[in-house]
Amino acid sequence: MKSTTSKSQNNTAKTSDNSLLKEFFIDEIKDIYWAEKHITKTLPKMKKAAGSAELIACFDEHLAQTKTHVERLEQVFELLGKKPQAKKCEAIEGITEEGESIIEETEAGTSTRDVGLILAAQKVEHYEIATYGGLAQLAKTLGLEEIAEILHQTLEEEKQTDQKLTGVAENNINYVAATEEE
Repeated sequence: MKSTTSKSQNNTAKTSDNSLLKEFFIDEIKDIYWAEKHITKTLPKMKKAAGSAELIACFDEHLAQTKTHVERLEQVFELLGKKPQAKKCEAIEGITEEGESIIEETEAGTSTRDVGLILAAQKVEHYEIATYGGLAQLAKTLGLEEIAEILHQTLEEEKQTDQKLTGVAENNINYVAATEEE
């Protein structure tokens, strides 16, 4: 393998269309594409399990936003000249399975369940934040400015969703859950 240390003044690497980094980047786009599509199937289950009207509204809003993220990723594939293709994301599958176990192990209608749902949702958000942050930077490195902007926009929305979930938790759900007894 050859490694090059040369880069242009704007921190954009001079890469070919078949560079190892670009192939890795495309593979990771496939991974997050699968993740986002999987999340669109998981959020309705989380909404159904939630008790707080505020949390239900948050899940509704995030579902609509996630559908937009799927569309943006399809736009990224188009800009890359590739057909949208998903690659199973083991990380999101594991995190969502953990969320399903929270639903099974907590009592319906309790704030404790809502606390668990928020925690599970934030684990998903943090994975997405890490992924979109890394992908946006790789897109810049590869000179894919338009793609970098798309990924950055999604990154910012994921950060906002994480903050909203924290706000919902801090708006009494955590405190009510602390007083619930078996």
